[in-house]
Amino acid sequence: MSSAPSRSNPDAVGNSLRIAVDQIISAIAQVAASNPVVLIDGRSGAGKTSLARTLVARWPLRGRVQLVALDSIYPGWDGLDDGVALAKDLILTPHAKGLVGVWQRWDWTVGEPAEAHAIDPSLPLIVEGSGVLTPTTARLADVRVWLESPPASRKQRALARDGETYRPHWERWARQEHRHVTRDDPMNLATLVIPVP
Repeated sequence: MSSAPSRSNPDAVGNSLRIAVDQIISAIAQVAASNPVVLIDGRSGAGKTSLARTLVARWPLRGRVQLVALDSIYPGWDGLDDGVALAKDLILTPHAKGLVGVWQRWDWTVGEPAEAHAIDPSLPLIVEGSGVLTPTTARLADVRVWLESPPASRKQRALARDGETYRPHWERWARQEHRHVTRDDPMNLATLVIPVP
């Protein structure tokens, strides 16, 4: 999977994401913590990566913010649930306990774990990816975002971004996302629901 920004309908999508960043910044200010945790969920092509990158660029607190994309953790095309479990166990739970978290990047080319990365519990954290907002992870986050976008727009953006690499896996991944949405109801767990055209 790619972390390239979405390219379709750039004006409308970009405007929605700019509004979303303003809302998230306001929510972070209300948390009044030096190391808040932000979760960004939504189905494939909704704009999660673009939103997360824009938020990092406009981060309102002093110092740096850590960003983890679940695309770097999912263990393959059938790994949505496993990737979220890894993020919970290796990143979110240690961060909440004030402990250093360590996770391994998934190498999509060779299909196995690669280098390790550390998460500093004293620093703010953004985790973005499909499936990240569950009843369990919601308790470990200060700001919880769900991006809601029409299926046709999402598919167009995702395939424009990832092209033929993603096309054969679209339905396979969409079934996992559907299972997550049905089981976890992430929209109702979100503190902010952002419509993206």
